[in-house]
Amino acid sequence: MFEIYVDAEVQSRFDRLMKKIIAIAERGFTILSLIFYSSGPLPLILSGGAGQGDELNPVSTDYSILQSMFFVSYLIVALLVVFQWKKALYALKKNWTISLLMVVALASAIWTFIPGQTLVRSIALVGTSLFGLYLAIRYPLQEQLRLLGWSFVVIIIMSFLFAIAIPTFGMMPGGVHAGAWRGIYVHKNVMGKVMVVGAIVFWVLATNPKEKSWLTWIDWIGFGLSFGLVLLSKSSSSMINFITIFALVPIYHALSWRYYLMVPTLITTIAVGGGLSLWFSANAATLLDGIGKDATLTGRADMWPYIIEMIEKHPWLGYGYNGFWGDADAPAAYVWSAAKWMPPNSHNGFLDLWLELGLLGVIIFAIGFGQTLLRTLVWIRTNKARESLWFLLYLTNLGLSNLSESSLLNRNDLFWLLYVSASFSLVMTATKTTKMPIHSEILN
Repeated sequence: MFEIYVDAEVQSRFDRLMKKIIAIAERGFTILSLIFYSSGPLPLILSGGAGQGDELNPVSTDYSILQSMFFVSYLIVALLVVFQWKKALYALKKNWTISLLMVVALASAIWTFIPGQTLVRSIALVGTSLFGLYLAIRYPLQEQLRLLGWSFVVIIIMSFLFAIAIPTFGMMPGGVHAGAWRGIYVHKNVMGKVMVVGAIVFWVLATNPKEKSWLTWIDWIGFGLSFGLVLLSKSSSSMINFITIFALVPIYHALSWRYYLMVPTLITTIAVGGGLSLWFSANAATLLDGIGKDATLTGRADMWPYIIEMIEKHPWLGYGYNGFWGDADAPAAYVWSAAKWMPPNSHNGFLDLWLELGLLGVIIFAIGFGQTLLRTLVWIRTNKARESLWFLLYLTNLGLSNLSESSLLNRNDLFWLLYVSASFSLVMTATKTTKMPIHSEILN
């Protein structure tokens, strides 16, 4: 009897130890994957520290190792999602727009000019979205943010090491951007927009009253270093987004106030914002010149009319997922010839979405984004926790960043992954928020 008892006790301790090891390994995999989905550091290392424009030559860098790593990640995540298939099916059922976008992306291989590339990259998009689903069904929001926080700690440390110890990799190597930091990324603008997200994550964590004191210190340091890297990247668009997002924080706080306080505050904000918008429009040239930009946003606005012209040729279904921008024979060749330069995308996520999946894709995304935004507002009204602001701040950043960059429906991309995660996370919390009667919420 004693031997049986001892064996059972040993087995129980062994089982607990194995569960801890598996949990640590799973979180380690999640953190490592988030770093790779942020586009660093392997693309920079594999490119040998290529400068701006070098990455446009598809034969200059072999990314097969990176692609293989992502493929393994898809398989692991798919397995992890299968383990929680009931939650996954519930989330997919409640948030049908993302699933439908995946179907449209895969189906676009039928009408694209480059079906092989479209099909392969659509599968990668599904794999990326699957990771976002996994985050939402596996981890509570606070733990998602903490895992993101640790990911950004690693990103920040590596970015400083790259820029200081090996500047040929960590800084832009020449041309108009010489001296700007890019950290572990191929371009300064990528580091800039990644660090804006890092700043949001650290701020949400640091201002959470439930956070442990030693973690709060790490979060504030992370916030400061994220802001520092935005400055060092010399990315004007990232700096504008940073300032805009954190200027909106007090206004977003007002959304959780009682109606007799919230409504006058929002009306005043809209009035002031409208006045500032008119002032900005009248002084746009001077302001842009002050930050080293021109009214064309460094050539972006000059090419947008040509892109709209190409959209008008295939308005309903577009050119297929990743079927517009490619080599010299791709439909983008007309834009490159007319604009006199070769951008890898529209530098506008909404235009790229219309180019690739047509008006059909734009409508599906708009419905999904609207649903996510509405769920966010309801959750802020019914959940006073500080982390509830994460959703609204991230949606704001996603909208702003896609005015001058392109990160909607991007495969192997942190920004799309986090949108999917936020969208499904809100669905997973919907049952808690909808239990409150609507009239009760309004009276509050």
